[in-house]
Amino acid sequence: MRRMIRSMEQAAIGAALPLLRRLDPEQAHTLGLVGLKCLRPVWPRAAPRRALALDCAGLRFEHPLGLAAGFDKNADYLDALGALGFSHVEIGTVTPRPQPGNPRPRMFRLSAERALVNRMGFNNKGAEYVAARLERRAYRGIVGVSIGKNFDTPIERAGDDYLAVFRRLFGYADYFAVNVSSPNTARLRELQDRGALAGVVSPLVSARAELVRRGGRHVPLFVKIAPDLDAQALDRLADELAALAVDGVIATNTSNQLQPFGAALPPGITGGLSGAPLHEQSLATIARLRARLPPDLPIIGVGGIFDARSALATLAAGATLIQVYTGFAYRGPVLIEEILDALERRATGRDG
Repeated sequence: MRRMIRSMEQAAIGAALPLLRRLDPEQAHTLGLVGLKCLRPVWPRAAPRRALALDCAGLRFEHPLGLAAGFDKNADYLDALGALGFSHVEIGTVTPRPQPGNPRPRMFRLSAERALVNRMGFNNKGAEYVAARLERRAYRGIVGVSIGKNFDTPIERAGDDYLAVFRRLFGYADYFAVNVSSPNTARLRELQDRGALAGVVSPLVSARAELVRRGGRHVPLFVKIAPDLDAQALDRLADELAALAVDGVIATNTSNQLQPFGAALPPGITGGLSGAPLHEQSLATIARLRARLPPDLPIIGVGGIFDARSALATLAAGATLIQVYTGFAYRGPVLIEEILDALERRATGRDG
């Protein structure tokens, strides 16, 4: 009965998706989340996937599939998204102070390419608001918090912003994602450079040690990186990440390489590309990281996962966990079931 109800509700969401795609992408995104929130009281809990459970960075995940940051900026829809069956939901990116983000329009569909371009600019309601939301959450899965800096904080003081959000949300997050790779905050990607990354991450590691000594939990730190690094830069970054005592890497964020899609975008638009065109780039980044990083340092693979095949390819490239964003925006909850069914068939030897 539970599976039948879920199938009916997935069909209803699937029928709504073409209608939402007629709207402005950001408006459609908000309406879709509101609709999921309305469905949550009657949405049956997903059946456990015991064959897929795994440990990663000291945390127990029900299965490898989660939702990437950016879908729910402020934990306003965390319980509804969690009810769909994700093992983990990453919220944010959260900055110390609220900020509106970049002017609209700031999200664009490339439907023929199964892609999105966004230039949101870390629009969020700030750390205090998110703390209040997380305190009231009902979702019992893993919650990651992506953290960043306010747009008007000088890049030289970016570490202060990351540290402020980290301290404020330490009691609520299951892990933190240090976002130094969004293309939509000026100069942010400079924080991936040698020395600059240590200036952000080392204070977080020290603060965590202090909080643990005071009786807090060990909360893992992941660093989210860009897909646009050349081989040498990626190798240098991998070596620095291994030396900084982070707990894992998230690969990758959106790409700023929009040249092939310029004709489909308004003139002069910059931003981050996500979706199917990013998949091969993400796979190559994950594979190179896996070869360079210590074997026990986990990678969360993100980028262009639209179906079971691309999910399995991301894991095969070296990811421990995977996250979806644009594929979920285009396909809805049916994507979750498709990926988890494929993973379960592989885990139980029923994949042919």
